[in-house]
Amino acid sequence: MRILFQLPLFAVLTVIPVSVLAQPEDTLRVYLVDVEGGNATLFVAPTGNSMLIDTGNGGANAERDVGRIMAAVEDAGLRQIDHLITTHWHGDHYGGMSELARRIPIHHFIDHGPTVENNERTRVFLDGPYRELYSQARHTVAKPGDRVPLAGVEVIVMASGGEVIQTPLNNGGAPNPYCATFESQAEDYGENAQSLGVHFTFGRFSGVHLGDLTVNKEFELMCPENPIGTVDLHIVSHHGLETSNSAALIHAIAPRVSIMNNGTRKGGTPGPMTTLHRSPGLEDLWQLHFSVLSGQEYTVPGVFIANSVDDQPDTMPLAPMPRPQRDSAPGPPPAHNGPAHWLKVEARRDGGFTVTNSRNGFYKTY
Repeated sequence: MRILFQLPLFAVLTVIPVSVLAQPEDTLRVYLVDVEGGNATLFVAPTGNSMLIDTGNGGANAERDVGRIMAAVEDAGLRQIDHLITTHWHGDHYGGMSELARRIPIHHFIDHGPTVENNERTRVFLDGPYRELYSQARHTVAKPGDRVPLAGVEVIVMASGGEVIQTPLNNGGAPNPYCATFESQAEDYGENAQSLGVHFTFGRFSGVHLGDLTVNKEFELMCPENPIGTVDLHIVSHHGLETSNSAALIHAIAPRVSIMNNGTRKGGTPGPMTTLHRSPGLEDLWQLHFSVLSGQEYTVPGVFIANSVDDQPDTMPLAPMPRPQRDSAPGPPPAHNGPAHWLKVEARRDGGFTVTNSRNGFYKTY
């Protein structure tokens, strides 16, 4: 496996983040930041070394989303982002990058390579602002099997650029019984299937974050043998949409806890919710937003949801709202430009961990 970036010893001694002194506890912290159905997940190792996966939305929402990311950065006591992974080139995953780079130094940019979509805005960003950013830092195009050097945490690339890892992890390699009932979907030739996904281990604690990897790629990754084994924490793929989240993945990795980075009207649809609720060994599902696409029929208790809907109706519908058809004009999603709340995971080397909802202070230890 390639090491994506490793400083020589003398350099390591000169770049230890100031936040090292602020975090004496031996804990891996993971912040799932609300970026309105996009993605921004911040990892902070006990050393103070950091890894951010995605930067939320761009355009008019860039300042809002980056402000929310920076609130987590400040809570963690960070002065820099050591590694920034962009899972794929969709605006809800890379849109806030330029704004974030204006607010905090970023030392290492990691991605799956050029976009496979004919999107002029993305191409302009990659050829201009992005190239300028990584030319002043370090840039890596990751391949499956590579390691991200997050000090004290083992981070291995499981998928990138449409390819998946071929060598099982230490606890993986057993036949996957859920492959037998897998149903393929139309092939995805876009960016979602190119997603850069990682597996992370901290002592006996482990988890996965696979970006927006779609079901056919999940099958390539997980079948016929499961290369991952089981995990403690599962960051739900693709905001909880049905184009991802097959049982071949979710039931095989059998997470104790899943956390969904959905929006009010993006993700959390009945199919994936059902697959998650039926996952063997699942103790709890947490969500960044209440999803009107779930209604009360498929959702979780409110204490497990970080953000609700701003315009509270008198009664919350039991049945899920029908999902808008592609290319339809359902109107803008409900606005949520006020205070936003994250879900925070604090993991210990013995495999135990605690999830806290910053909205209500509710926490649960596993």
